Amino acid sequence: MPNRPDVARAERAIRRWSRGGLDAATLRDRVLHEVRRAMPVDAAFFATADPESLLFTSVHAEDPLAAVSAAFVANEFGAGDVNRFSTLARARAHVRTLDTATRGDRAASARYREIMAPLGLGDELRLALVEGDRCWGYLCLHREDGPLGFTPAEAAVLARVGSHVAHGLRQAVLLHRRPADAGTPRPGVVLLDDALDHVASTPEAEQLLPLLPADRPRRSPVPTAVRAVAAALLAAERPGPATGEPPPPSARVPSAAGGWLDVHASRLGPPGAERIAVVVEAAGPATTFGVLCAAHGLSPREHEVTRLVVHGMSTREITAALHISAHTVQDHLKSVFDKVGVRSRRDLTVLLLSGTVRGH
Repeated sequence: MPNRPDVARAERAIRRWSRGGLDAATLRDRVLHEVRRAMPVDAAFFATADPESLLFTSVHAEDPLAAVSAAFVANEFGAGDVNRFSTLARARAHVRTLDTATRGDRAASARYREIMAPLGLGDELRLALVEGDRCWGYLCLHREDGPLGFTPAEAAVLARVGSHVAHGLRQAVLLHRRPADAGTPRPGVVLLDDALDHVASTPEAEQLLPLLPADRPRRSPVPTAVRAVAAALLAAERPGPATGEPPPPSARVPSAAGGWLDVHASRLGPPGAERIAVVVEAAGPATTFGVLCAAHGLSPREHEVTRLVVHGMSTREITAALHISAHTVQDHLKSVFDKVGVRSRRDLTVLLLSGTVRGH
């Protein structure tokens, strides 16, 4: 078991790397290295996420997890299991072990029974990477099956560094994106069955799929971002409380060609037809606006003021719409300008509607 100086050094290193302006993959690798200095880990899972939908946008899974990533995705967005990432993202405490979630009865979790136990894995320590009120990714650590799981002290280590890693992932969006290439293909369609297995793709989709973040290691031609929106659609189709017709599940994903891709799922034919159509297309301003505001660290109220500015509303119109004073509007705008790195409403509008970011 690592001693306290090792744990302290690992935490300091994670905080330093999280503020080092690294791309997401490099930050992930360095965080996992330092976490292993702080505690024993037999396998790890690391994902980036769309802060609006909370869906996976990229996945790194170590063996033996890599071979069952599709099953993990299906479980995460299925109904009823404990310790789900999306639950942790919305909870007051963003870290929890499986043993805590099941009160020591791991078999109460379908994920343990059907996926982890057959792989020889026992307790898991999960963390939603949240900064402020936005989740930018997830970390899950695993131990070989046995009576001893992760300790409260080990969970506390992740709790102390989680917001720092989330900050690093948010900064990666700001610092490692570039404008979209002019030659982005037309929208493509990927067909999956209800087991999330690939059925067919259009030629346009075959051009677009390599632009999505590839899983590590790569075990399937279908990236996890595609499977995640399909799994979310399946979850939305399951019987539950009547809440109206939900919007199609979607995720904004950084493209390898620059700019963003929008990935969204719908049912091809009636439920039970066992075909899910996932559309992959260049994302427009309406779909990237929210994630760009989040990437720049805007608060919910700053986000709302910015939305109204982008719609061309004057200060007087914004005060009437939000029931706040003109002075408060100007204070919010000053903060927004500082965070985004612009000096005028016009520059703010151009930057956010272009789908790009300006690094700090």
